[in-house]
Amino acid sequence: MRSLLNFLERYSNLIIFLILEGIAIYFLSTRNYYHNARAVNSIRWLAYGFEERITNTRNYINLRDINANLAAENTALRNSINRLVRNNTSTFYSVSDTVYQQQYQYTTARLTSNSVNRQKNFFTINKGIRHGITNDMAIIGGGGIAGVVVGCSENFSVAMSLLNLDFRVSARIKSNGYFGSLSWDGRDYRTTILSDIPQHVTVNIGDTIETTGYSAIFPEGVTIGTVTGFEKPGSDFYIIYVQLVTDFRKLQFVDVVANKRKTELIELEEKIE
Repeated sequence: MRSLLNFLERYSNLIIFLILEGIAIYFLSTRNYYHNARAVNSIRWLAYGFEERITNTRNYINLRDINANLAAENTALRNSINRLVRNNTSTFYSVSDTVYQQQYQYTTARLTSNSVNRQKNFFTINKGIRHGITNDMAIIGGGGIAGVVVGCSENFSVAMSLLNLDFRVSARIKSNGYFGSLSWDGRDYRTTILSDIPQHVTVNIGDTIETTGYSAIFPEGVTIGTVTGFEKPGSDFYIIYVQLVTDFRKLQFVDVVANKRKTELIELEEKIE
């Protein structure tokens, strides 16, 4: 009680001033139309600002659920397109009937761990054997290719990232169809190298690089990146620098791609060999 009295005694002048100031503002805003309108608008502006901050905070907290829903919708759309559309320009037909069967099937997954700073990077997704995931399934994310599944447990899978010195994928220049081998050199996590393109081929900055579909893993025509530069070393082939469309530092949701005809293709190629 004594502390309260000491406080009131010490700040009595300030308390009286604030009370009188409040009374003055009250009379000014209630007895004068102009000041009343200004006061109401100011309070309304503060309320709207506070409400907007609460809404933005709530939306930020819900971003994880929003991203998960968008990823699921994207996967559903991929599967719907593959079931309903016959594409004569690709290496496979994607309609669900007795003649043309859907070749690729997609399922969405979320990354639980990821690395980009090593020479051999891997990432883990939250789906495994019980979700139908098996080794050598392609993973697409961030608008381009992301990796290949190399190990599975019941509920999780580990994928070799594109940012891995052991990763290789068949890739082509979209504008002219010439293909080569794309790999990462362990330096910049946004840049890979396309090799085995002959130097008589015209290469331009900004050319799109995509998958060829020549393997049993990645579908044809999946974007990888764009050409940012090239060199002509002593050999007969270019060294082409490709900036990836996938930003692995921001990668959260991916699509796992199952090739339903992979076994048939591999068995046929092994017989011929």
